[in-house]
Amino acid sequence: METNPPVVYIVDDDEAVRTSLAWLLSSVNIRTECFDGPEAFLKAYDANSLSCLILDVRMPEISGFQLQDRLKDIGADIPVIFVSGHGDIPMSVRALHNGAVDFLEKPYPDDAQERGRQHAGPRAPPAAQGTPEDPHRT
Repeated sequence: METNPPVVYIVDDDEAVRTSLAWLLSSVNIRTECFDGPEAFLKAYDANSLSCLILDVRMPEISGFQLQDRLKDIGADIPVIFVSGHGDIPMSVRALHNGAVDFLEKPYPDDAQERGRQHAGPRAPPAAQGTPEDPHRT
């Protein structure tokens, strides 16, 4: 059985952001798939792939928060990293309380690449995370 390599989905309505982020991640051999909005992403999303989602907060028709809600409604187990050029503390708190694994402001911090790579890797079942036997497991 052939398996696809992990993928980082990028959903942002700004083409320049999608292109530059995809280029950056591909420069370190991270496979990406880019979408200009949530609907296009939902049509292509493969729930069986090992993946994470880099998601813009503010987009025209459906916000990043609305997409996050839809993913939760369908039981999607995908780590979400929110990005925003206009983020604030309440926005980041909302994202994290709803299950996002990170919230980054544009332009991206220097360690954004490594943070994305960590979230795209294998995920342990919730009961196994942070067990006393291995407190560093995430």
